[in-house]
Amino acid sequence: MKIAGDVSELIGRTPMVYLKQVTEGNMAQVAAKLEIMEPCSSVKDRIGYSMIQSALDEGQIIPGTTTLVEPTSGNTGIGLAWMAAAKGFKLVLTMPATASLERRMVLLAFGAELVLTDPEKGVQGCIAKAEEIAAATPNSFILQQFENPNNPRIHYETTGPEIWEDTEGQVDIFVSGVGTGGTLTGVGRYLKERKPEIQIVAVEPAELQRVSSDDAIAMARRMALEEGLLVGISCGAAVVASNRIAQRPENKGKLVCTVLPSCGERYLSTVLFEHIRDEAEKMSFQ
Repeated sequence: MKIAGDVSELIGRTPMVYLKQVTEGNMAQVAAKLEIMEPCSSVKDRIGYSMIQSALDEGQIIPGTTTLVEPTSGNTGIGLAWMAAAKGFKLVLTMPATASLERRMVLLAFGAELVLTDPEKGVQGCIAKAEEIAAATPNSFILQQFENPNNPRIHYETTGPEIWEDTEGQVDIFVSGVGTGGTLTGVGRYLKERKPEIQIVAVEPAELQRVSSDDAIAMARRMALEEGLLVGISCGAAVVASNRIAQRPENKGKLVCTVLPSCGERYLSTVLFEHIRDEAEKMSFQ
């Protein structure tokens, strides 16, 4: 019977698809791995499972007893929240007060406790607050996504092999956002071991490939209209960077692969969809 024992068994094996309309005129083909089709719509589902399950296997945490604590900007928190709910853990998340309403609601729906922090203090403010909460909470455990080796490990063991198998080893260039670095380093290491000449490209808005927020937003909107894929801003950045690389004459005939990390429904209240929000709100029956 092809019935999963629990939701954690549904993670991974996401499909890949060639992008056509938004890549027209490129010298190379661009294929995207649809992590938006994970059980909870994000590539972070993988590390949410990996970090919690590894800590469970090592006896570091106990369901019903341990309180998990973690700083997050959003999608990692959601990846942890649904897995914590499935495994029977209380979860406390610290995140900047600028986090979108959708993210807050999803986290609360999964039973996570949210502690909002001063956005001017950035990630360090979230980390400091998480450490403060853990110190004051008996039987608490911080999963440490930025330092946890199970973050890149799960991508080395699953995401990398999936891309290699789905492209039959024909991938020439892999493009990924940076974030915590887990996807980039885990997938990159796996692919490099099998094809040393492969190029690994990191994408970070305003850095590295220098994808501006405006360019990322514009591409994310195009992805919905032209490819039928409702994606987030980081997905737009990954596609912009992939296109720039695929347009280079030296890459003619090559295959560029990227990851679409999160679904656009998490960004409905953000600048990504402000151009249609007023129209949607003003609609009435006829």
